[in-house]
Amino acid sequence: MNLQQLNELDFSNVGDWPVAIKTIAVIIVCAVVVTAGYYLDTKDQLAALEKVQAQELGLRSEFEQKQAKAARLEDYKIQLEEMKQSFGAMLRQLPDKTEVAALLVDVSQTGLASGLEFELFQPMGEIPQEFYAELPIKLKVKGKYEEFGEFVSGLAALPRIVTIHDVVIEPRNEGEMLLEATAKTYRYLDEEVSQ
Repeated sequence: MNLQQLNELDFSNVGDWPVAIKTIAVIIVCAVVVTAGYYLDTKDQLAALEKVQAQELGLRSEFEQKQAKAARLEDYKIQLEEMKQSFGAMLRQLPDKTEVAALLVDVSQTGLASGLEFELFQPMGEIPQEFYAELPIKLKVKGKYEEFGEFVSGLAALPRIVTIHDVVIEPRNEGEMLLEATAKTYRYLDEEVSQ
């Protein structure tokens, strides 16, 4: 076959072409069809497949996390119940309005029982927080260092929560010191009050 034969090919009568030329033409047409099919259809499908596979990995990971949580659901329920009981016990340690006066007496009695002499015992106004109120008490007491320790231990032993803040200890006469501090107790705010 020569180049002259290629120039004489009749496109209206492809059946008369030589076998080698027909074979090459069929290969070229197949390559064009496959390439066009890839770019027009398959390429988009492959991109969509990759996207869906990535999405599947994310969903699989999310499923495994949720499945692990679901498998521990009973443990979470038990833990929630324990937290509710613990929270209830803590709430019982917070005085309500009727118990605040008795708690102030307990703080004062604890100091006196420790051998301290009060120079100042001044309950301040309530400071409302999110679900509780702070009840600060300014204190100035005279005594010995060991008596201060006994006083703080006595406060910690009270059935209600009392914390000590802003502690300043200054020496006074021989063996005697002055303790200035703020004792805080806390009161649970009822839902009517907090709304």
